[in-house]
Amino acid sequence: MPTQELIYGCMGLGGSWSAEPYSSAHVDEAAAAVGAALEAGITLFDHADIYRSGKAEAVFGEVLAQTPGLRERIRLQTKCGIRLNQEGLDAFYDLSREGILERVNGSLARLRTDYVDVLMLHRPDPLLDPAEVASAVGQLMAEGKVRALGVSNMSAPQIELLQDRLEVPVVANQLEMSLSARAWLESTVLVNHAEGTDYSFPHGTVEHCVRRGITLQAYGSLSRGLYTGAPAATPSAAERATAALVAEMAAAKGTTGEAILLGWLMKHPARISPVLGTAEPERIRACAGAVGVAASMSRAEWYRLWITARGSNIP
Repeated sequence: MPTQELIYGCMGLGGSWSAEPYSSAHVDEAAAAVGAALEAGITLFDHADIYRSGKAEAVFGEVLAQTPGLRERIRLQTKCGIRLNQEGLDAFYDLSREGILERVNGSLARLRTDYVDVLMLHRPDPLLDPAEVASAVGQLMAEGKVRALGVSNMSAPQIELLQDRLEVPVVANQLEMSLSARAWLESTVLVNHAEGTDYSFPHGTVEHCVRRGITLQAYGSLSRGLYTGAPAATPSAAERATAALVAEMAAAKGTTGEAILLGWLMKHPARISPVLGTAEPERIRACAGAVGVAASMSRAEWYRLWITARGSNIP
């Protein structure tokens, strides 16, 4: 059975997305975020080589260097496979053997660590050769640089294509999943329904991951503050109603709106592990009650949140 936990997503650390160097203030911000995550019981930290143009990994590496024993207390995962602003293109994908090896070594240098606990393949690459991926992963594992392999934004058939050539199991799939980004959920009830054409999520992917013991990691899990106070230019009636309902449930349960949103995800039997993307220590700590909310949330409460967010009844 997949492990279920809160994961801290480090995309917000390191300053801007430009090439401008990070500052000591950015390192302090990262240290505060890591401290708040640890207080919330989080031990898995999620990175990608492209986050803040590599600066998210770099400031995290500074925090590790400044905090003896921290690396032994936590687990790290990072992603590779997207190249930004190279060879005259804004972006392209690269899951070639040499590309994977190059990017992982760069991540390890920035993170100031000898290994990552999980390497995630960031997005499907149409030019991907499963044999090349298997060769790169096999080498990295033999060298002790990677301990497990995951994927991100992949469908069940794409995972299976890779798995056919890999000598190790795919352990995680990171997808956008939240009360606002519900395609993963809507696809399960809109089979043979006209409304199903509104959702492009590959049906069966959640079920495949459950069957194979692949942990589903949900990025965007807090809906970017949509229901917990982030200003929206023109919120819809459903969004306003959902924000009010989240606040009402949080007050009734003596918890936070963040814990309600994450608890709703964690209530799902797929044992979803939410990734928290905020860099604000108070919001990170506000997520700590999610496991308790998941355990106490009734079926009717769970459905009420979903139906309110949909803005219409389920079929």
